[in-house]
Amino acid sequence: MAIKITEECINCGACEPECPNHAIYEGGAEWRFSDGTSLKGMFTSKSGMTADAESPQDPQVMDVYYIVTDKCTECVGFHDEPQCTAVCPVDCCVDDEDHRETKEELLEKKQSLHL
Repeated sequence: MAIKITEECINCGACEPECPNHAIYEGGAEWRFSDGTSLKGMFTSKSGMTADAESPQDPQVMDVYYIVTDKCTECVGFHDEPQCTAVCPVDCCVDDEDHRETKEELLEKKQSLHL
């Protein structure tokens, strides 16, 4: 499953530089599939979203940091545990019950982001 950031986020920013997929963004910031990945051109995510990898996407949250589910691999293939949860001082980086994925699916997602 992906990780999400709850409303308890204090906007400290500790999680953002830890993400190997650059899936974490400051509230109100646009995001791109190409950020921190090797993607270029048209890309279809595992959830079925199709977009130009280099085109900005609307922020998903305005007030606190957020994680783009289509880019989150729970650090599978990079680290033994999600790094955002390891560094969060208020424990607001938690499992996203709405986006469950197996380790194999997370590895496939990682491979699709880092060709």
